[in-house]
Amino acid sequence: MDAWIVGVLVLLAAGLGYFVRLLIGRYSVKSTERSVSVRVEDAKRGADAILKEAELQARAEVIKAREEFERQMKSRRDEMTALEEKIVQKEQGLDRKVAMIDKKYQTAEQKQAELEKKEEEFRKDRDALDKLIEQEKTRLQSVAGMTQEQARQNLLSRLTEEIRGETGMLIRRMQEEAKETAEREARKIVALAIQRYSAGHVSELMTSTVTLANDEMKGRIIGREGRNIRALEAATGVDLLVDDTPEAVVISAYDPYRREIARQALERLVMDGRIHPARIEEIVAKVKEEMEETARAAGEEAIFGCGLQGVAPDMVRALGRLKFRSSYTQNVLMHSLEVAQLMGIMAGELSLDVTLAKRIGLFHDIGKSMDSEVEGSHAVIGADFLRRHGETPVLLNAVAAHHNDVPPEGIYAMLAAAADAISAARPGARSETSQIYVKRLEQLETIASGFKGVEKSYAIQAGREVRVLVEPDKVDDAGAMHMARDISKKIEQDLQYPGQIKVVVIREKRCVEFAR
Repeated sequence: MDAWIVGVLVLLAAGLGYFVRLLIGRYSVKSTERSVSVRVEDAKRGADAILKEAELQARAEVIKAREEFERQMKSRRDEMTALEEKIVQKEQGLDRKVAMIDKKYQTAEQKQAELEKKEEEFRKDRDALDKLIEQEKTRLQSVAGMTQEQARQNLLSRLTEEIRGETGMLIRRMQEEAKETAEREARKIVALAIQRYSAGHVSELMTSTVTLANDEMKGRIIGREGRNIRALEAATGVDLLVDDTPEAVVISAYDPYRREIARQALERLVMDGRIHPARIEEIVAKVKEEMEETARAAGEEAIFGCGLQGVAPDMVRALGRLKFRSSYTQNVLMHSLEVAQLMGIMAGELSLDVTLAKRIGLFHDIGKSMDSEVEGSHAVIGADFLRRHGETPVLLNAVAAHHNDVPPEGIYAMLAAAADAISAARPGARSETSQIYVKRLEQLETIASGFKGVEKSYAIQAGREVRVLVEPDKVDDAGAMHMARDISKKIEQDLQYPGQIKVVVIREKRCVEFAR
C-alpha cells in the first residue's frame, strides 16, 4: 500500500515538473518573439535613415557635378571666344598684307615697265653709236687708204725694224763684254757651290701601303655594300685598292698630302676597330688637324736648319706644307732647302748677304703650297703671299722672277734662278715621266673644279675617274646630271689621255643638329 502511494506521488511530481517546464518554455518563446520584433523595427528605421541619407548625398553629388560641368563649359566657351577673336585679327592682318603685296606688285610691274622702256632706249642708243663708230672707221680707212688691220701691221713692222736696229748693236756689245769674264766666274762659282753642297734626292711614289693584322679586316674596311670604303675615299680624295695582296691595303693618290692623311686615318681606324662612315669622318678631320701641326713643325725645322729668324707663323705653316708636295717626284721642301744652301754658298763667294740669299732660296717655291687655291704661277702667288707678310722688295722680286714670270731686278734673282736650275737638273733629282702623269691629274681636277657649284674634286683610279662633290644648295639633281656631261665634254676638249675617264658627280645634303 505504501509503495503504491509512493508511486502515485512520484508520478504527480513528474507531471508537475513537466507542466512547470512547459509554462517556462512558452514564456521564453513569447519573450524572444517580442525581442526579435523590436530589433526588426529598429533595423527598418535604421535602413530608412541610411536610405534617406544616401539619397541626400546623391542629390548633392549630382548638383556638384552639374556645377563643375557648367564651369568647364563656360571656360571652353571663353576659350573659343578668344580663339575666334585671334582668328579674326589674323584674317584682318592677312588682308592688310595681301593688300600691301598687291600694291608692291603693282609698283614692281611699273618699275619693270620703266626698266624695259629704258633698256629699249639704251639698245637704240647703242645701235646708233655702233653705226656712228662704223661710219667713222669707214671714213678713216678711206682717208688713210688702208684698213685698220693694215694700219696696225704697218705700225708694228716699223717699230720692230727700229727696235731691232737699236737693240742689235747694244746686245752684241754687251755679249762681247760679258763673255770675257762672266762664263769663267759663273762656272767657278757654280762648280764650287755644287762641290760644297751634296744631298740625297727624294723620289715620291704614288702609293702607300697600310699593313693589316689579318685579311678579315679588309671586309670591315669595305663595309656593307662598300659604304665604308666609299666614305673614306670621299673624305680624303684617294683611291683605296683592296686586292689579293695578303694583309695589306694600297692607297693611291698623286697628292702626297691627301695620301698621308688617308694612310694615318686608315691605320687609326684599323687599330680602333670601329669602322663606319661617321667614325671615318671624325678620324679624317682629326688627322687633318694633326697634319697641319706636322706641317708647322716641318717648317720650323727647315727655318732652323737655315738659321733664319723673324718668320711669320703663316709663312712657317705654308713652308711646312711643301713637305707633302713634289715636283717631278722631287720633294719640294727638300728642293727648297737645297736651293737655300746653294744660294748661301754662291752669295758667300760673291760677298753678298748670305742670310738674305738663304731666305730667298728657302721661300722661292712657297707658292706651290697654295697654287691649287689661287689662280696663277706659283712664283707670282708666292711673291704676293710674302708681300702680305712684309718681306723686302729684293726678296719679292727674286721669288717672282726665278721662272721669268717678271723681269729680274738684281743679282739675287739671278742666283735664285741658277740655284733652282742646279737643284732640279742634278742627276736623279727628278723624273719627267711621273710629273707628266701628275700634271694630267692636276689638270683633270682643275677642269672639274672650274664649274660653278663644285665644292671639291678628286682624281682617282690613276686618272681614270674624277669624283666631283657639289654644293646641294646651288646644284639640283638635274643640274648634277648636266654638270657630269659638261665636265666630260670639257675633258674631251682640253686633255689628251689614254682610254676613257669616268666622271662621277655626287650631290649630298647633310643636316646636323646637336641635342644638349
